[in-house]
Amino acid sequence: MSDAPRPRDIVLIVDDSPETLGFLTDALEQSGFSVLIATSGPAALKVVARITPDIVLMDAVMPEMDGFDTCRRLKALADIAPVPVIFMTGLTETEHIVHALESGGVDYLSKPINIDELRARIRVHLGNARSAQSARVALDAAGRHLLAVRGNGALHWSTPQATRLVDTAIGSEDGLDAVSDQIALFLRDRTSGKDAPLVIESAGVPVLQLAFLGTVGSDEYLFRLTAVSQTTDEEALRRHFSLTMREAEVLVWIAKGKSNRDIAEILGLSARTVNKHLEQIYVKLGVENRASAAVKATNALSQS
Repeated sequence: MSDAPRPRDIVLIVDDSPETLGFLTDALEQSGFSVLIATSGPAALKVVARITPDIVLMDAVMPEMDGFDTCRRLKALADIAPVPVIFMTGLTETEHIVHALESGGVDYLSKPINIDELRARIRVHLGNARSAQSARVALDAAGRHLLAVRGNGALHWSTPQATRLVDTAIGSEDGLDAVSDQIALFLRDRTSGKDAPLVIESAGVPVLQLAFLGTVGSDEYLFRLTAVSQTTDEEALRRHFSLTMREAEVLVWIAKGKSNRDIAEILGLSARTVNKHLEQIYVKLGVENRASAAVKATNALSQS
């Protein structure tokens, strides 16, 4: 029985020159790639809205929207941000090369394009992108609350657990956008020494703590997220109802109206573990449901 054929890598070529598009399409298809083409920046954005390529070849100089601006817009899309972009340009001055890299490109080739060199660079960057994706998948599977940002605070990538934690703590589906400016200020003002964690507040109350783990790439800064422990409330509930500290932590969030799924994400527990804690909480509080538990907890906290 023969193995199933491996899917072809998809290359998106963005160039306003029909000659370049024809030459590269023929060469890359003969090399085993599937090729998509776009003759402008806006056309490229329409293509990626339907299909996510594995790599993008970007002409730097195009009318209406140049390659630098197009690359920045592509990198602002969560699904496209990890896709490597290689610039193709006849602009060989250092400032243009720097511009290409700063806009999100991983490499550049000078025109006229040497197809052997292009194939080699494509395979290198596809391999690097897959390694990075595998690392993020491993982090997702491990349930790690991690995110990476650019130097300006813009999100580079985030594990699903981190995204849900931020959205839950901030109380918005755009939680990451809400903290972007604070992360940018933290990176701007940080020193090379040991960094104190960045504390994020919501309605004047600390809800998140971001620990800076280090720099991953030239413009990729990694953070680990944790929910800020509501120590005073937890301690008050623990003493009032003779709870364990973990049960008190769960009850605090019950009183705040959070669902079991939210509590599991915030505390880094499984939903099943949260349910087990709730069973013990109900017994110790003498109630039969979460609504009654929330009322008792709120009353206890108002008296503390």
